[in-house]
Amino acid sequence: MLILGIDPGTGTTGYGIVEVQGSNLQAVDYGAIRTKTTDEMPTRLCTLHDALKELIEASKPDVIAVEQLFFNTNVTSAIAVGQARGVILLTAAQAKIPLAEYTPLQVKQTITGHGRATKQQVGFMVKALLSLKTVPRPDDVADALAIAICHAHMGLTYDRLVKSIR
Repeated sequence: MLILGIDPGTGTTGYGIVEVQGSNLQAVDYGAIRTKTTDEMPTRLCTLHDALKELIEASKPDVIAVEQLFFNTNVTSAIAVGQARGVILLTAAQAKIPLAEYTPLQVKQTITGHGRATKQQVGFMVKALLSLKTVPRPDDVADALAIAICHAHMGLTYDRLVKSIR
């Protein structure tokens, strides 16, 4: 199974593709989609949509896992991230790929065992769990891989539970 994890943002959207074979996890591809800060928001959202569409067509993931919106104190950035999430949800729906959403707390808890883990702790665990030589950069990329790993653990367990009940 191929999982595309996405950490949404309008300036930088991290992505990570993780292949699950039994209990083995392997990073297939990862990186960041960047938009120009000088572009108007509609143009930035189109850039994100086009890049995601190309990524989905090229990688053919079985599922997309995306981070849910975390609202702290910066309303402006929360709205921008919400717009990016909307583009991600739309692109997944257009591609007819199932979508799973996880809170930052769920991702951190799954990856590190602690819901208040730092970015450095998440990056270290992503590196260890995927046997990478270095921690993926920027943080958005490590977060996207963490989201994919989270789905590999939580989502697949949930799917098995639902199937066993039916």
